[in-house]
Amino acid sequence: MHANKHKRILLKLSGEILMGPQKFGIDYAACQSIAHSLKKIHDNQHELAIVIGGGNIFRGINLKKLGMPRPPSDHVGMLATMMNGIVLQQALESIDCPSQVMSAIECPQIASSYRWNNATHLLKAGKILIFVGGTGNPYFTTDTAAALRASEIQADILLKATKVDGIYDKDPTKHPTATKYAKISYSQFLAEKLEVMDATSVALCRNNHIPILVFNMQLLEWGQINIASLIEKGTYVEEY
Repeated sequence: MHANKHKRILLKLSGEILMGPQKFGIDYAACQSIAHSLKKIHDNQHELAIVIGGGNIFRGINLKKLGMPRPPSDHVGMLATMMNGIVLQQALESIDCPSQVMSAIECPQIASSYRWNNATHLLKAGKILIFVGGTGNPYFTTDTAAALRASEIQADILLKATKVDGIYDKDPTKHPTATKYAKISYSQFLAEKLEVMDATSVALCRNNHIPILVFNMQLLEWGQINIASLIEKGTYVEEY
C-alpha cells in the first residue's frame, strides 16, 4: 500500500464529475478544476491514463428501458464517453498538459484508435491518455473498460472516483448505519456482491493482480490528489 510503487495509474472517472453544479451536461469550470488536479498527478511523476464515463450526457440503459435493444443503446452511451473525453483533453491542453484521446470505437477524425502498444509508448513519453468508447462492445460497463485497460497497460493501481468515500457493506446513501471498509479483498468484495463496481471488473483486476482504490471524487475536485492520502481516505482492494 505504499504510494511510491504506484507509478502507472488508471483512473476511472464518472462523467458526472464534469457536470459541476448542473444536473446534466458539461460545466466549463468543473472541467478546468479536474484538469488541474490531473495535471498535479502527472507532475508528481505518475504515468496517468483515464477511463471516462458518459452518465452526465447519456446512459445506454435509458434507451433499453424505452424498448430499444441493448447493443444500439450501449453504442449511444459509448459516444457520450467520446464527447466527455474530447472536452477533458481540451481542458488539459489549455493548461499545457500533454494528453491524447484513444477510442475503442474507430473514429479517426476525432480520436486515435486504441492500441495497447501505442498507449504504453505514449504513457512512457509523458502523455496523459483518455480512453473512451468503453470496451467497444455492448453489455460491458465503463468499470470493466477501466479494468481491461488497466490490465493491458500493466497499471500499478486502478483508482475509482465515486460519490462516496469508499466501499461500504451496504449503500451508505440509503443506510446510515452502513460500515465502511478501510481495505477489503477481491474475494470478499465478490462474495458480498458489493455494487460500487461490477463483478467483472473486480475479477479482472484480481486475475491481473491490480489493486483498486475507491475514493470520493470530491477529493479530485478539491485538488487533493496525493496517492498516499487517497489510500488513507478511501478503500483499498487487493487479495490479503
